[in-house]
Amino acid sequence: MTKGKTKPKTILIVEDEKPLLDAISIKMQKSGYETVSARTVEQALNYLNDIQKINVIWLDHYLLGKESGLDFLVKIKGDKNYKDIPVFVVSNTAGHDKITSYLNLGAVKFYVKAEKRLDEIINDINKYITN
Repeated sequence: MTKGKTKPKTILIVEDEKPLLDAISIKMQKSGYETVSARTVEQALNYLNDIQKINVIWLDHYLLGKESGLDFLVKIKGDKNYKDIPVFVVSNTAGHDKITSYLNLGAVKFYVKAEKRLDEIINDINKYITN
């Protein structure tokens, strides 16, 4: 590694909607992140196992397959290798019980897609990661 040059942070984006997944990836790359994308819990877990360092996770509730974002969060927060990775949940589902479940399991923050712009969420993630 060259002096003064830091390795970009890697974000795992777990989102079932392909157009949104692509938009998030592009915006995160423009913000200096390396991105890895998954549309199922299984894919996301495989990436966690294969990639040395995921610095942050962007997680949707609804995913392809039988398991949800909540299932994924339970699995990673129960694993000593991944439990400390910050998770930001961004979903259309905003029921109080669901939000509380995510936050109680260790999600850093829960965003309702309709209430926040992508730039706002990315700024929050940047602030969290740099502090």
